[in-house]
Amino acid sequence: MADGRVLVTGGVRSGKSAHAEGLLADQPTTTYVAAGPSYDDADWQARIARHRERRPATWSTLETVDLEVALAEMTGPVLVDCLGTWLDAIIGGAGLWEAPVDEVEDYVATRTTGLTATLRAAVNPVVIVTNEVGLGVVPEHRSGRLFRDLLGTINQRVAAVCDEVHLVVAGRVLRL
Repeated sequence: MADGRVLVTGGVRSGKSAHAEGLLADQPTTTYVAAGPSYDDADWQARIARHRERRPATWSTLETVDLEVALAEMTGPVLVDCLGTWLDAIIGGAGLWEAPVDEVEDYVATRTTGLTATLRAAVNPVVIVTNEVGLGVVPEHRSGRLFRDLLGTINQRVAAVCDEVHLVVAGRVLRL
């Protein structure tokens, strides 16, 4: 069981989401927060459905990009999946993918400050899933580099307020 705040990171298809779900499996009132892009997107809906099939039937699902609000309002355990899709959604939602880099960085820094403050104040267990961009292949174009750099910074800032960080590689877990 997870106590406090846990950041679970790893590469794509590493098993990080399944590990995060396992940390809260004994918590019947867990809220799964799907932090992602367009909720009418078929691929996104399929992803949420796959995750829902693995989770206990008593868990609820909340689809939102307003993680700060969601975490502040939760009264029980929370699993947030994932910071990478959250980052894409907040940049896209603000119409900033083509904006000057410093404008995007400032916006994301402000949102991350709100997220980490809310996370720091959380009294219930919170498990947050993210992609470890330091291990992944990133497209060599402006948006790819920007995404990698921003998510790397978000991961560091969130890890700084978490009690534990778990790295998942090929289904194996290393507690950092």
